[in-house]
Amino acid sequence: MRILIADDDPVVREVVRRYLERDGLEVVEAADGATALARLEAADIDLAILDLMMPPPDGIALCRGIRAGDRADIPIIMLTARGEEDDRVTGLRVGADDYVTKPFSPRELALRVASVLRRTWAAAPSGEPVLRGGPIELRSAARTVHVAGTAVELTAREFDLLAFLLANQQRVFSRTELLERVWGWNFGDQSTVTVHIKRLRAKLGAASRIDTVWGRGYAWGRSRDEGRDDAR
Repeated sequence: MRILIADDDPVVREVVRRYLERDGLEVVEAADGATALARLEAADIDLAILDLMMPPPDGIALCRGIRAGDRADIPIIMLTARGEEDDRVTGLRVGADDYVTKPFSPRELALRVASVLRRTWAAAPSGEPVLRGGPIELRSAARTVHVAGTAVELTAREFDLLAFLLANQQRVFSRTELLERVWGWNFGDQSTVTVHIKRLRAKLGAASRIDTVWGRGYAWGRSRDEGRDDAR
C-alpha cells in the first residue's frame, strides 16, 4: 500500500512516515499542494493525507480536485491545525473520508489510516456481492454503485456507509453506532456522520431512502411519516 503525506512541515512528514512504515506501508511525501498533485498523477496512491493549510493548492482545493478527477475513489484524511467545527465540516463536505486535528498522536493517525484502508477493501457488511435498494445496485467486490443503471461516484467512506445501510435496511442506527460500525471508531465527532449522510443523499438524489428517525438516528427505508431532516 502506498500512502501520500502532503504537509509543509517536514517534522510532521518525518514522524508520520516513520509510523506508517512501521506498519509496512510505503510513503510518498509532498511539501505543498502542487507537488502532492504531481505525486498523485505519477504514482499509484492508495490513500492521501492532506494538510488543510499547506501551500497551494491547499488541502481543500486538492481534495475537491481529486474527487472531480479520474481517481475520485482515493481515500483522503485531512490534517488541520484548526479546531473549529466549520473547518472540519468543510473538509468532509468536499470529500474527505476522515480528519485529524493538530496536534495529533502519530499512532492515532496510523490507526485511522489502517481503519480507512481496511474498510476500503472490505466486502459489504452482509457478505453478499450485490446489495439493492430500489433503483440502487451496489457491488461490493467491484466497489461500484449504480442508480437506474447510471454509475454514481462515491468516496470510500460514502460507499461503506451506503453498503452498511443497504445491508441493514429498516434498522435504525444512531450516529454513535454508525461511527462504531462503519468508521470503526469508539470516539469521534458525530458531525462526521451527519455530513456523510447529507453527501450520500445529494449523490443518490431521488433514489435515496436514507431517513432520519427523530431522536434515534438514521435508517434506510423507514416509514416516511417518522420524519426526515434533509439538512441533517
